[in-house]
Amino acid sequence: MAPPAATSHPAGLLGDSVARDYGDKLRRFAAFAAPELAQAIAGLRLAPGMRVLDAGCGTGEVLAMLAAQVGPSGLAVGVDLAGAHARAARVACEAAAVLQGNLAQLPLARASFDLVWSLNTINHLRDPLACLLSLAGLLKPRGRLVLGQSSFLPDMYFAWDARLERLTNEAVRAYYRERYGVSERELTGIRALVGLMRRTALQNVAAESILIERVAPLAAADEAYLLETIFRGTWGARLQGHLAEEEREELERLCDPAGAGYAPRRADFHFLQSLTFVSAQRPADG
Repeated sequence: MAPPAATSHPAGLLGDSVARDYGDKLRRFAAFAAPELAQAIAGLRLAPGMRVLDAGCGTGEVLAMLAAQVGPSGLAVGVDLAGAHARAARVACEAAAVLQGNLAQLPLARASFDLVWSLNTINHLRDPLACLLSLAGLLKPRGRLVLGQSSFLPDMYFAWDARLERLTNEAVRAYYRERYGVSERELTGIRALVGLMRRTALQNVAAESILIERVAPLAAADEAYLLETIFRGTWGARLQGHLAEEEREELERLCDPAGAGYAPRRADFHFLQSLTFVSAQRPADG
């Protein structure tokens, strides 16, 4: 069965579409969080020969980790809405089958996977529950659905200035509300993943969080994620008009790698980000 016809019209809550490409951001996060993601995947206790689906596989770095766990006797499948992401995933993980398609309309057989994994994807969907019901239907008896989401708790960027962190986070939410026309509840509602999972027919719902923690001096992958993805990509010019002038100038000083006040080079730099996994299992007779 062929995937749905391509369209550039945004299908996601946050502007995702077939034509949208933010692959560099996805690659930087995968490199930054690689130790914690490897820890989470090791905890899945996958075995050779299993069949796994990465729903919202992005550029394929985590898909490659999953494929390595099930080996050549198993099957790893990745799906992503964006055409550029799917093409990149095919390069990053030649051992997997990668489809370009919408998670709401997957051309996959029901009851065919031992594991469905989805990382930082459900929060992009307009109807998360409908997606979870669809993904749950792809599980074999005793198969597991695992949803990973970062930053349920506010990230700590400036350990010495909680006020600036709070104002910056509020400015980011204001920007997203303005750009995508979403409410505060829509932006933060994904924190209720446990409740969403319990509205499916799956059992043994559980949650576990890993803390991503970095202190100065930073590794190259960590600094690249913070500088390019957060300081420039998420903050930067986007926050103009959403911060008072004094706070905006202080933020610019802390985020400027050419300046003496660049935050990641401070001896007291301490970064924290939560990475939460919510899992559930299809009953043996379900």
